[in-house]
Amino acid sequence: MSEAAPLLASLAPLLTEWLPRQRWFAGKGRPIDGLTPVAATELTPGLLHLLVQVRARTHQPTHTPNDCYQLLLGIQDVLPPHLSPALIGRPTDGPLRGRTVYEGLADPRLAALLLERLRVPGRLGPLRFSREPDAEIQPDLTPRLLGAEQSNSSAVYGETYILKLFRRVGPGTNPDLELPRALAKTGCTRVPAPAAWFEAELPGTLPMTLGVLQPFLAGSADGWQLALGALSVQADFTASARALGHAVAEVHRALAEALPTTVLDRPQLERLAAAMTRRLEVTAEAVPALRPYRSALRDAYDELAALGRDGQTRRAQRVHGDLHLGQALRTASDGRWSLIDFEGEPARPLSERCRPQPVAQDIAGMLRSFDYAAAVGRAAGTDWAERSRAAFCEGYATVHEDPREDPGLLRAHETDKAVYEVLYEARHRPDWLSVPMSAIHRLAGGHRATGVHAP
Repeated sequence: MSEAAPLLASLAPLLTEWLPRQRWFAGKGRPIDGLTPVAATELTPGLLHLLVQVRARTHQPTHTPNDCYQLLLGIQDVLPPHLSPALIGRPTDGPLRGRTVYEGLADPRLAALLLERLRVPGRLGPLRFSREPDAEIQPDLTPRLLGAEQSNSSAVYGETYILKLFRRVGPGTNPDLELPRALAKTGCTRVPAPAAWFEAELPGTLPMTLGVLQPFLAGSADGWQLALGALSVQADFTASARALGHAVAEVHRALAEALPTTVLDRPQLERLAAAMTRRLEVTAEAVPALRPYRSALRDAYDELAALGRDGQTRRAQRVHGDLHLGQALRTASDGRWSLIDFEGEPARPLSERCRPQPVAQDIAGMLRSFDYAAAVGRAAGTDWAERSRAAFCEGYATVHEDPREDPGLLRAHETDKAVYEVLYEARHRPDWLSVPMSAIHRLAGGHRATGVHAP
């Protein structure tokens, strides 16, 4: 990558200052110690695709993370006023000296050129562009950049397609490409099927997924918005929650059909419980408010491990991995629920996100999401969350097993999710810490997790 070194050297001062300000940059609060070029490709004159390894400083001297990021850089002599918010800077030396460098995806002209690359499969340097044979991608669709995402970037083309650009990338197929493609082959229509995608193929490593183009569900709203809307007018949400449970169960059933499943016996169940226990201990050390609950919460994990010691097994399969109300879309025209964003929790390693898990992991995430909606919608202490959670489980049971019939498994996963939320809120939104702590209080209080208790 010697040809990219002078280019990155000239960009390094600008990127070192710009990257930490981006919502999708994972190293917030940590200074950047260095940048290493991985690949540089000119997609078209004025649009540079860059893969760069970022070395960020940590508080642990023995561990320095090296994350690879995908950048799309626009290059012009003079930046038009409407693109001024996208400015990265002007290099003072190197091959781009004196030119203006900016976030390329924010430029409709460059975003349109990226779509054109996806319309025509082929290779460009280390980049490979692929398209489903039956996908019809119209040319000249007007792009607009979405501003709501955090870990990735997305552009909508003509209200017809949405391109998700993964920012932090690594070797292997991203689940947000793998799982929707597998589901499409089963005939499952609850998840938009990828139309095109692109990857980087670098020597000595697996191809890394860079972006996925899927149908855009125009006129839809996510479950979080819908739940808060219902709460704002004190409307019942049980019918919507029941339909959502049915949709999630359909997706789980299709995933089990499309991809290998496994059986968790005693060693696997004990390892699963041990991993949950470790997360609890780490979180309790970081968040003192959790410490009084440690013993009671460990009971949930001990109960999970005891299933294996009693000779029981549980099924595991590919799951969504980060399921909550914001990952479900309901179209206004027919009220149909769809699921999106199968990437899983981006902070977790890809190998972990691709590992088969009990479906209780997804169910617990959605149940916790109802609690969050009740808290944000000022319905904590009412039975709104309890009724919505029960309705979701009822809808799920029309297709799959009722998750409430396996209370030990569900309680362990919901406890693990609440512990994760405690750490997240303590670090990022301290004012919200009371929301997961309310669930911690409930889960530590001896309930055997029917999955329908109010927060």
